[in-house]
Amino acid sequence: MTDVPHRFTLAQRLLHWLMAACILAMLFIGAGMVSTVAPKYLPLILIHKTLGVILLALVLIRLALRLYYGAPSLPDDLPRAMKLGARSSHLLLYGFMIIMPLLGLGMLWAASYPVVLYGGVEIPALLPQSDRGHTLLWNAHVYLGFAFFALVLLHLAAGLFHAWVRRDGVFETISLARVRNRTTTGK
Repeated sequence: MTDVPHRFTLAQRLLHWLMAACILAMLFIGAGMVSTVAPKYLPLILIHKTLGVILLALVLIRLALRLYYGAPSLPDDLPRAMKLGARSSHLLLYGFMIIMPLLGLGMLWAASYPVVLYGGVEIPALLPQSDRGHTLLWNAHVYLGFAFFALVLLHLAAGLFHAWVRRDGVFETISLARVRNRTTTGK
C-alpha cells in the first residue's frame, strides 16, 4: 500500500476492539481456570479453547488487513524512543496473539487431551503425547500469559496516554468514535 491512511479502516478498528474484549476475557478466564477445581472448571476450559482458536483466526485476518491497508503514521513530534516502543510493543502483541493459542493447543495435544470446541468441532492432534512436552508447553502458556497480560496493560496505558495526555490523534486512529484532540481542534 503506498498511501498512508489517517485512520485504520472500519474493519481493522472493529477487529481491534472485538479482539481486545476477547483477549481480556481470555486472560481472566485463564486465571479463573487455574485457580479452581469447582464444577465451573470444565465450562471455562471449553470457552477458553474455543475463544483461543477464534482469536487465532481473527489475528491472522487482522494481520492480512494490516499488510493490505497499512497503518497510520505516528505523529512527527513523538519522541524516537516512544515510536520504537510503539512498534516493538505491537510486534510483541501480534506475536503473543499468535503464540498463545498455539501453545495452548500444543499443550493439550501433548497431554493427549482432545481439543473439542463449542458445537463439537474437534481439532485433530498435531503433536504426539509427551509428558515432558506438556509440562514445557503448560509452563510457557502460563508464564507467557502473565507477560501478555502485562503487555496488554502497557498497551492500554499508552492508548490512554495518547487520548488523554498528548491528545495527538494516535488514539483516534483506532477509536470507533471521533475523539477531539489537538490535531482536530487546531492546537
